[in-house]
Amino acid sequence: MAHEKLWEKVAALDAAATALGGLCGYDEQSGCYTVRFLATDYIVDAAGRSITVVQDCQQGPELGQNAGQGAGFLEQLCILAYLLGGSDVPLAGRLVKAESLESGQFFFRGHHSMPTEKLRAAFEGEPELLIKAGEALKASQRDFGDAAIEVLVLPRVPVTFVVWAADEEFGGRASILFDETADRQLALDAILAAVELTVKALIAAVSGDKSG
Repeated sequence: MAHEKLWEKVAALDAAATALGGLCGYDEQSGCYTVRFLATDYIVDAAGRSITVVQDCQQGPELGQNAGQGAGFLEQLCILAYLLGGSDVPLAGRLVKAESLESGQFFFRGHHSMPTEKLRAAFEGEPELLIKAGEALKASQRDFGDAAIEVLVLPRVPVTFVVWAADEEFGGRASILFDETADRQLALDAILAAVELTVKALIAAVSGDKSG
């Protein structure tokens, strides 16, 4: 089974403390958590070791999930890691790059680099499309660059995406920023997976808009 060690740790958690730490729901009768990830609610059954989309939840675009179906490999990683790491710590309100998180300068490099270039390539021509793409993820607009949004990836993990337009002299730029408490809520590999899924969803949304 995928993420076997994570499942073992989740099954041993104190449910009440976990729900409080992660701002998640917990149903004592079923023994299941409810976790919102990228504007989609998931039911986490620790005993049955399954993660499924809530039937009546509106999903984000292109996440590979349908109501009632199981979460994908990366979605499972993010949700399980969040249940294990989520803590009742207030946001610092200070944005930092991934490399500034604890051990981030060593982890976020090479094939673990943030997908900033994917974000830039998708939105540098029309930065305003980033705002439109963020609607499906219930993103909030932010006042950075030529366009910026904040996506609440998980209940205690906001991520800010910023794009600057390309012009005749310079190419566009993009940045991905985190509250400096992000590494206290989610392991670094899960942070990367969550951002990869978010960027994929944003690009899918803008691609669909252009094709339509």
